[in-house]
Amino acid sequence: MRAVEVPEAEADFDVVEKPVPEPDSDEVRVAVEACGVCHSDEMTKEGLYPRIEYPRVPGHEVVGRVDAVGDDVTEWEEGERVGVGWHGGHCFTCEACRRGDFINCEHAKVTGLDFDGGYAEYTVAPHEALAAVPDELDAADAAPLLCAGITTFNALRNSDARPGDLVAVQGVGGLGHLGIQYAHEAGFEVVALSRGTDKKERALELGADHYVDTEATAAAEELRALGGASVVLATAPSAPAIESVVGGLGADGEVIAVGIPGEPVGVHAGALVGVRGSVSGWASGTAKDSQDTLEFSALRDVTPEIETFDLGDAQDAYEKMLASEVRFRAVLEP
Repeated sequence: MRAVEVPEAEADFDVVEKPVPEPDSDEVRVAVEACGVCHSDEMTKEGLYPRIEYPRVPGHEVVGRVDAVGDDVTEWEEGERVGVGWHGGHCFTCEACRRGDFINCEHAKVTGLDFDGGYAEYTVAPHEALAAVPDELDAADAAPLLCAGITTFNALRNSDARPGDLVAVQGVGGLGHLGIQYAHEAGFEVVALSRGTDKKERALELGADHYVDTEATAAAEELRALGGASVVLATAPSAPAIESVVGGLGADGEVIAVGIPGEPVGVHAGALVGVRGSVSGWASGTAKDSQDTLEFSALRDVTPEIETFDLGDAQDAYEKMLASEVRFRAVLEP
């Protein structure tokens, strides 16, 4: 099969020919139809993950069809449409798993980091890491939903916000453009926060009720003028941007960070105390969460805006993604 490998940390991608992998008894082999290119793939590319072994095939937004199943796998059959996201399996026996908190498994695997991911024509994954993909979703559209989609959808649905509440999405990019759609379909009053006005029209088309140009006005002031946000979904990986919205929270409001800045986020405790506010983070979710995301997306016609690339052009797709030259998600097709 054809695959794209990172031969060693900080090296460019290599397009290679390698044997089609055989699934172990508890694994499923997937014939890949599409794989999203995510900013988190930088962890594989730059060697930022402590357990990674090279060479490694990146990719954790994988959509395809079951091609073969291990002897002990009973829930999946050949030909079924499936997806594999960031959460690449769990041990079932640690304290977190015994409580059903699989995302916090002490031995959790990550697709494309602990085992080869979807930058290939075939991949294998633990049976518990697979999600069913609805027929209504195109493979290339479904792929980014397995990371950008699940992360924003899951964070919003697990917040305390209720239909009619003011919910702001900070950043109109790969995560934010999906967050706006999910927030709109969930019945929130949606505020899009972004620098400049280039994305204003599109944000409103995606479902935002208000748009705030954060270069022209202070985001926190605008949110307070609208009554204060129940949730600010922070999707842009910028500490100053996250810090700038804390003052816009309403009573019991929460800033939920899903874009991870490289630097610490400084928060004045007084801004939180006055409204009983908080700043928190949210991980993506398990395969069941991915399946919920895909099913909701199919039901409400939520899709990402994508640019597709041939598998052999992975380096180009990755560089354009890092440079924010893709609007809004890059997807590889074998």
